[in-house]
Formats: sequence, structure tokens, C-alpha cells
Amino acid sequence: MNTDTNMIKATLTSAPGALLAALLVTLAAHPALAQKQKDDTPPVAFGDTAPKDEDEDDDAPAAPRVYAPINYDVTADPENIWVLDLSNGQRVKVRLQNDWAPTHVERIKELTRRGFYNGVIFHRVIDGFMAQGGDPTGTGQGGSELPDLKAEFNPMPHVRGTLSMARASEDDSANSQFFIVFYPRFSLDKKYTNFGRVIENMEAVDAINRGEPPASPTYILQASLASDNLPPPPPPAPAEEAPISADMLSAPIG
Repeated sequence: MNTDTNMIKATLTSAPGALLAALLVTLAAHPALAQKQKDDTPPVAFGDTAPKDEDEDDDAPAAPRVYAPINYDVTADPENIWVLDLSNGQRVKVRLQNDWAPTHVERIKELTRRGFYNGVIFHRVIDGFMAQGGDPTGTGQGGSELPDLKAEFNPMPHVRGTLSMARASEDDSANSQFFIVFYPRFSLDKKYTNFGRVIENMEAVDAINRGEPPASPTYILQASLASDNLPPPPPPAPAEEAPISADMLSAPIG
């Protein structure tokens, strides 16, 4: 066999070995090609580059709700001061806490500017508990023509001077009736919508006539917002006594 033939044979014989060697060198340089992953799932990332679970924020504890404190300055934010001129000749100022119960505050404002509360009595006044009003029928069964409100229960405590919304047995049944607390009643917390606090002349609330209903009920002469800057109305005229007749003088005693 001539030399050229031997060279061709040798080249053909050594070609598979050369290819195998080249493949091994390539695999050694690129180990990622040597072992394919079992599936096509991307590698798990760690640290700052790791993708965040979409539900991760949902599982985190929510920050506690912070409620605005009561501002006792009667000159501040007059749009949220409810002014009640009572038939006992006294003027009461109540801070409306819009942050606690915005829809209830808005309802009180709307009805007030309509004149809804003017002339309405405190029909249920329980000594040591509260004075309830806001029913134009004076029976405790009435309200406005506006729809009932969805409850805005909150953890603010029912303490002396608290303004809260009365309701029926259903949570979402408050409409126009309200009550002012004489002494703390924490059993009412989160069951009735607390939306304000008396900030001036709580003594006038203490003087509201007691009864269910009272024999001579105290009533609201005028309800307004401090921003409307309405002056106190004149006190109610005293009831006129009936003139004494001859029949009354000759009537039997007893």
C-alpha cells in the first residue's frame, strides 16, 4: 500500500477520535451543555433579584387604623362644628368627626341645612345614660325621607359628651336620630356609629328634661353649623295661662 493510501486510511481512522476529543473540550468549556435541566423551569433567584409573590403584600399585617383626635378649639374648622340652640336657652357646640364616620357627618350637615332638626324634641332622655332626639314625630319611630345609612362602626369609645347615631335592630338602619351620652357606655362601642363629641357647654345637655318621653320635653330651637354663623334665636315665648272665668271660680274644690 502506498504512502498516500496509508495517510488517507490513517486520517479516516483517527477522525472519530478527533471529533470525540473536540466534543469533550467543548463540554469542559461549557458545563451548562453537559447536563440539561430536568425541565424548562427558570432557575430560582435569591436575594434582591428574586421575584416577589403577588400575594405577599396581602399576607402582611395591615397597619392599625389611626383616627383623628378631637379638636376642642371652637374657632377651628367651623364647617365641622354642629351648633344646637336649645329651648332651655343654652347653646351647645359639638365637634363632628368626619374622619370617623364621613357619611353620618354628611347626613347631619344636610339635614341641618334643610332645617330638619328645628323644633324637634329630645323624646327619650334617660338619667345617667343619654339624651336622644332627631325624630320629627317625637315618638322614636320617625326619621327623614332620605335613605338609611350604612353603618360606620368604629372603635372610638362612647364617653361623656359622645354624639352617636341611633338605629333600629339592623346595623344599617340609622337615618336622622342621634343621641348624646351623659356618662361612659363602652358597651355601645362598635355597635353604634360614634361620630362626634360635645366640645362646649355639656352642662346644657345635662339640663335636658328627662323622660320617655318627658312631660315637658326640651327641644332644638335651631340647629346650624358654626360656619353658617347664625345668631342664637330668641327664646320661646312663655305659655300663656288661660284667663280665669266665673265658672272656674265657682267650680267645686277637689
